[in-house]
Formats: sequence, structure tokens, C-alpha cells
Amino acid sequence: MSGRFNLKQIRRRSLATFKTNRSTDTSSNDEPSSSGQELSSVGSITPPSLAEESDPALHTQIPAMTRPLDSNSNRFSIAESVASEPRSTKDLQEQLQQYHQPLTQFGPRVTNIRNKSTDPHPQIDGALLVTRPDKAFPPTVWPVHGARFKALVYLFPGPNTISFEYQRQPGQPSKHRSNILLFMFDPKNAPPLQLAIFVAKDSPHTFDHVSTGVREERSGLETATCKFRTAAYLWQSFTAEQMEKGGLGRRTFRFDEEWTNGTSHPRDFIDYAMRSEARVHIIRTDKTVAEIRDLERAQKDPNASEKSELVDVVAAALRDYFRIAPGQKQYVATLILDAHWDTKEKTSMDHAAFGGQVGDDLHLAMFGSHFLQYYPSTICDVVKAFKDCSSTGVKILVDEANVAGTSWEAAAYGMGAHLREVGHLLGSPRQENGIMARDFVTFNRAFMIREAYSTRTKSKSRPVEPKDEPTWHRLDLLGYRFHPLFRNATDKVPFPEETVHGWVVEKDKLLVTASSGLLCTEIFAEGDETCGTWFEYPRDGQMVRRTTLIEAELRERLPESKRRSTIKIVVRSMGGGTLVIDDLHQLCTKSSRKLTSGPLAKLAYRSTKVGSSKLDDSAAQEVVFKNAVVNSKRILTGVTIYHGNAVDGLEFHFDDLSSQLFGRRGGKTGGDRFNLDIRDAEVIIGFAVRAGSWIDAIQIITSTSRKSSIYGNTGGGSLHTLLVPNGFRICGVSGSCGDWLDSFSLLITR
Repeated sequence: MSGRFNLKQIRRRSLATFKTNRSTDTSSNDEPSSSGQELSSVGSITPPSLAEESDPALHTQIPAMTRPLDSNSNRFSIAESVASEPRSTKDLQEQLQQYHQPLTQFGPRVTNIRNKSTDPHPQIDGALLVTRPDKAFPPTVWPVHGARFKALVYLFPGPNTISFEYQRQPGQPSKHRSNILLFMFDPKNAPPLQLAIFVAKDSPHTFDHVSTGVREERSGLETATCKFRTAAYLWQSFTAEQMEKGGLGRRTFRFDEEWTNGTSHPRDFIDYAMRSEARVHIIRTDKTVAEIRDLERAQKDPNASEKSELVDVVAAALRDYFRIAPGQKQYVATLILDAHWDTKEKTSMDHAAFGGQVGDDLHLAMFGSHFLQYYPSTICDVVKAFKDCSSTGVKILVDEANVAGTSWEAAAYGMGAHLREVGHLLGSPRQENGIMARDFVTFNRAFMIREAYSTRTKSKSRPVEPKDEPTWHRLDLLGYRFHPLFRNATDKVPFPEETVHGWVVEKDKLLVTASSGLLCTEIFAEGDETCGTWFEYPRDGQMVRRTTLIEAELRERLPESKRRSTIKIVVRSMGGGTLVIDDLHQLCTKSSRKLTSGPLAKLAYRSTKVGSSKLDDSAAQEVVFKNAVVNSKRILTGVTIYHGNAVDGLEFHFDDLSSQLFGRRGGKTGGDRFNLDIRDAEVIIGFAVRAGSWIDAIQIITSTSRKSSIYGNTGGGSLHTLLVPNGFRICGVSGSCGDWLDSFSLLITR
């Protein structure tokens, strides 16, 4: 490129484009300064409104955009050119527009940072004051670190106006304030998660407690109730946040509430405030403290079963207390108040911790009170509890790490471990990550901006990044989306039939049907204890009720090293049902196919069965209907159902007065006959079956949408609907029978 440039002329023309009160060029004799005043501060582009209202101490925490140049500098500075204070917002906008435009085509351009960007973690500390204009709940204060905060907000049903105010120091009012309007709806159409404290008949109504300079609290039943209720509120808010982050809506379980003395804020105890809060049931048993601890010690035996005798004792007390009627269900998170830390054995007596289903009527999450002393009593104590680094003297080793060396770690471990049992109560299995794995140890991070010193990791206090926070596993969240406890006011009435059924329709194809809609399919390779591969089905708008799973395609989803192994699949429905196939290849190639009799070699495919086939002397049975044979002119005219408190057998009748028996003739003498309308070409297209360990009851469904009565025990087992897929017809039934039928499936053909 040719030609020469006079830099002074470029600078002289550039300066003319700016309206400044002071000249910034003091180095040229040819261009004298228009003012003898000193330079104003540079880089100040704060709007007048912010400059008037903001806390001066706040600005000292924000890195300056630029700094004044040395007076001997000859380099042109854009920041100095806009240093004058703007007279209005319009002036500010004009100056900013000029400020961010290069003065010439050779003006420097910054490419490694965006215009108007800020430090992702500006060093702004202080406090956040959370208040309500209606004064319905007292103010709360939460720490601010690095311009970030987390706060627990107490909501009431209906609209909630919440005010947030930043304070440089707690108690120093400022004008840095914003409001938010939140609506909370209490879903009364969903069953609650009950909270219960279980006490022995001779209990002293106290829990383990060691006084420290930080914790000076009582250890009575009233304090236990406050701490347990606060822990439950933390479970609830954490789960709601996880559901929202997972794109499943801000859903969570609710609690049974009562109008009582408030315990969520320290001022409640002074003002005797009354409000509707989570009810904590106090349930007494006929066992003594010594007997309960003996049951706990028995559970410590390495050969002990997963479900201890103490679980049966607690379950019996809960059934008696809640008076659970047949067909009803209760979901209860229980705290064993008389659990104890054994100072001699240096181990806790909490090994009776349990989560899961006890019978058909009770879902239980049970945990001890040995960590209760470290829990916060109110939501205002959450930060204090999770910052308390006083030593516990307790050594609970997990992977050679002491997970309860400090008070805050014991609080996080206790609440997190109990939440994991709640996860089992909700139906979650052990997962590869999340709360159902080891994330419950870091439960504190969900509510803290900084984590205190940890004896578990030997790490100093540090910020909590979002990636380090605990989570629910994605599969857990999917299951909770349609769980009865997570139902909200806008949800439709759930479909009564929850089960999933599989039908092998070709050599390597499995047709899966679920009337409530398919949720996801999990794929396990041989040796996998947790699921690492799964795929989801559309949940809204285009609900999938049937799909075909191809073995080769499922194997392609697995890591290459596992594709040749035996694969197990678990298909889940939106209604909460599951279809478990331990060996997909065997099901598709051998056990589910049968050659029909007669001259035509048709293949009959067996559906997945209902019932467990575990009765004594249970034997497999199978019936291929006479009318399934080629050239057969037989017509099925009716079915006789033999039943009492269970289904004993089915006898299929044909128009030539012959019959075929599946099972045995038992129960009611002569059974009950259901006839088909052969004039209308009515045929059987399915069965509604109530089954658990055996076949409790059965109902026949026909092609004319007619249904028979329900024969057997109408309140037993769970409902399964076996409907023939489109393009197929029933050609027989299969299953097993002992003293009565204990499994049942269909044979279908094209």
C-alpha cells in the first residue's frame, strides 16, 4: 500500500467528533489545550439514576473498565474522550454508541470478549434481605458471595409478592431492590407424603445431642419435630428445583398440613405465630427402647436381610395409626427417634434405614435420629447449619472418607441419606449418579454459595459451582413426573391401567404396548448394576402407546464393548408400570414362539405374562384354541370362569359342544358362564387381569366393546389389561397353575 499518513491530523479530526469539556491531548505544541483544568476520572459511564441511588461501596467491588493513561502518553484514548459526565440518558446513549465504534477503519477491535460483558464472578459480597409486603412471613437474610445468592422463600397458596434487597452489610438498608410475583397452588388432588416420628413406649423423648459453642439447643421431642419438618421442606424445595431444571415443571411432593404453631422462622416461637405447616405425626409402639436397639443390632449382621424386623414393627404401627383400608396406600417418611450412636462400637445404630414398599398398602422411608442434632431447626438456620465446622467426633467411613467429621457434613449426610430412602419410597432404584448414588453426601450444596472446610475431601472453603451441586438422576425425574405424589391441579385424571406389555411379533422384534403411554426404555448390558443407556418417548402432544423394539437397534445404543453381551430391558409407562425382560434375545428367539397345531405351520407369539408362577406345585399350561387350526369350522361360543378368592381356571366352549380347560375346575361350583354373541361375530380381544403373586381376578373383553363381570377377588393384586395388538388375533392362552392360576398370558397370531 502506498502513501503516508499524518497521525496528528488523524487525531485532530477524530477529536472533533466528540463533545468533551476537557481536552485530553497535552503532548502536542501545535494543538494547545482548550482548558487548563485537570482531567476528570476516566471510564465512568454510570447512568445518573444508578449513580444517585447505588451504594458507593458497591462500585469498589466492580473492576474498572479502563484506567487513566499516564500524562506523558501520546496514544489516543477513547475512554478519555468520553470521560465527561453525560447530562441525560440520551447523551449517555449517544456517547456509548460513539464509544463502541472504531474511529477509523484501522481502529482496534477486541475479539476475545463481547461488548458490554462483565466478569462472570464479580467480587460483590454482602447480604440479601427477603421480605413480603403483606408481612405474612418474617424477613430472612441470605449471604451473597461473588454476586450470587441462594434463598429459601416461604410461599402461601395463591399470589406471593416477594421483595429482594441487596445490602452491603446485613442491616444496612439500600435502594438495590427488586420484586417478584409468584403463584403457589396446593394440589389437594395428590396424596401427601406423611411425616412421622416413631418412639418407643418408654422413650425419654430425646435424641443424641452434644453441646458446642455453635449449637446450644434442646434435644426434646418438640425440637426433633422442628428439625424433621425443616429437613422435609429442604427435600421438597430441592426436588421442585430439580424437576424444573429437568424441563418437567416445578413439581414436588406435598405434605399433610395442620393449623399449628409456626416453626419455620425463629420469630414464630416469640410471636406464637400460627400457620398451616407440615404435620409431623408422633407414633408410639409397644416396643421398648432396648428392644428397638436390639432389632437395630440384628440388622447390622452382614447376613441380615435388606428388610429388617424393625421395618415390620414400624409398618404394623403405621397401619394401625393411619387405619389403612384395603385398596388404600400411604406414603410415610419416618424418623426413628430412639436411634443411638454407640460410643463403644464407634458405629451408629441406624442400619435399619429402609426405603421401599412394604406390602401393597405402605410405601416407607425410614431413618434414624443420630444426625438430627446437626439439622437446622428453621429455614433461617440452614446456612448456619451448613457452615458449622465444629467437630462431631463421629467417624462414618465411606470409600475411606470420613463423611461426618464436621457438623455441617453430618447434617448434609443425614438429610441426604434420608432423602435417598424417600427416593426408594417413590420407586427409584440405585443409580449411577445423583441422590440415589453418592450425591446425597453433598446435599448442602443445593442451598449454599460457598462450601465450608470438608473433612471428607480435605478441601478448604470454596465456591459451589452449578456443576458441583447434587441432582436427581434423569430417570428418577422421569418417574416422578407421572407419580401420584407429584400430581398437580392441572393434570388429567390418571389412567387406571398402568402396566406395560410386550408381544414378540417377529424373530427379533418386540411390540410394546401401554394404554397409559410409554415413558422410557432402559437398556442394561450383562453385569450392569445401574442403567447408563436409555431413551425417552414423547410425553406431551404425541403420546406413544405402542412401539416396536428391534434387538439390533437396542444393541447399537450400548457402548461397543457391551454390544455382544446379554441385554436386559426395562420399559416404563407413564402410569408407573414396568415391563422387565431379563434376556431379550432369548425371549425373541425361543421362549415366546410356538407352532400352532394343524396343517398350517403358523407361528403363535406369547405375550409377557402377569403373575409370578411361585405357587407350590405350579406347572406350566398352554391351550391353543381349536378354531385357530386351518380349515377348522369351530366357533368359540363362551367361557366358563372357575373362581373363589382367586381364579382357578378357564374353560373355553365351542359350537360342537366340545371344550378346552386351562387351569382347574375349583372355587365356585360350576363356575360362571360368559357367552359370546356369535350372530354378531363377537370374539375375544383381550382380558383385564388383577394379579400379584397369582391371578386374583379376570374380566373378558370382546370385539363389540362388551365386558364380562369381574370374576374372583376384585380387590386383589394390580390391574393389567391384555389387549391384542392391531393385525393380530387371540389363538390361545398360556401360563401356569398350582392350587389356582398363578400366571397368565395370551397366544396371538397374525
